[in-house]
Amino acid sequence: MATQGQVITCKAAVAWEPNKPLVIEDVQVAPPQAGEVRVKILFTALCHTDAYTWSGKDPEGLFPCILGHEAAGIVESVGEGVTEVQPGDHVIPCYQAECKECKFCKSGKTNLCGKVRSATGVGVMMNDRKSRFSVNGKPIYHFMGTSTFSQYTVVHDVSVAKIDPIAPLNKVCLLGCGVPTGLGAVWNTAKVEAGSIVAIFGLGTVGLAVAEGAKAAGASRIIGIDIDPKKFDTAKNFGVTEFVNPKDHEKPIQQVLVDLTDGGVDYSFECIGNVSVMRAALECCHKVRLGNLGHSGRGCFRSGDINSSFPVSDRPGLEGNCFWWFQEPFTSALACGKILEKGNQGG
Repeated sequence: MATQGQVITCKAAVAWEPNKPLVIEDVQVAPPQAGEVRVKILFTALCHTDAYTWSGKDPEGLFPCILGHEAAGIVESVGEGVTEVQPGDHVIPCYQAECKECKFCKSGKTNLCGKVRSATGVGVMMNDRKSRFSVNGKPIYHFMGTSTFSQYTVVHDVSVAKIDPIAPLNKVCLLGCGVPTGLGAVWNTAKVEAGSIVAIFGLGTVGLAVAEGAKAAGASRIIGIDIDPKKFDTAKNFGVTEFVNPKDHEKPIQQVLVDLTDGGVDYSFECIGNVSVMRAALECCHKVRLGNLGHSGRGCFRSGDINSSFPVSDRPGLEGNCFWWFQEPFTSALACGKILEKGNQGG
């Protein structure tokens, strides 16, 4: 491409200050250095995490920055040493890297790759500890190593997944966060078994992905809990078998669920990021087995918040799912393939 090796000026939504409207700016995007990939972003979604950082509550939030982390696009150029992707490839930027070399990637116990985290956590690139974004010479921080609210972005080569070019980018962009969050919580963290009873608090993107995962795992009952009844019809298509609106009951929602399930559900998934709802999700499980409390919203709770809010001594399986327990770039490509296969089968 004619732009390879050149600075690209494009439009981006810049968060100059916390809790202030984003501003569409002409942003200069530097070419990728060694181990980096420049991507033309074609579709990007809005996640609660973006709003959380924008609010100023995120302790890692840096301003000015370009938010966005759930997207899909096409590789424009690559830096020296990049071999996994090339210009023209369709890709999903991945805020959770996978280097396949660090002790975390090799452990089989976590998806939290450590190779570039020290850079992405402070809004810069690993190679020179600088940003690839600027506005009239003023550096603009990266966000989560992705910054997809820009027409072009630069990511580390370990933070991008090549996908099938026939995949619809306007749909598979959700594989950058929301869908793997739910699927990973069910399949890899909780490991839901066939016949299980599952409760899902919050029927947004993550909650619906949990439902899809629970259905695939063979759950016998999938109970969706939400205060918006308009979500229920959509949730049926993802496998939810029963619906409960807390506003329709005088009892606490956890007691309602315990009564509905003869003592409690096998697994519960909190897909909102609210400590009060987490307590309900915990207490609706029977004491023999506690399900995963999957959560959306980066940094919305800390373990100390939970421990000070309610005791967990009689429920030994409390787990948090950091967006997904997946080796991410590989899984984004794998999940994309599964979606295409399902579409070909008329699913």
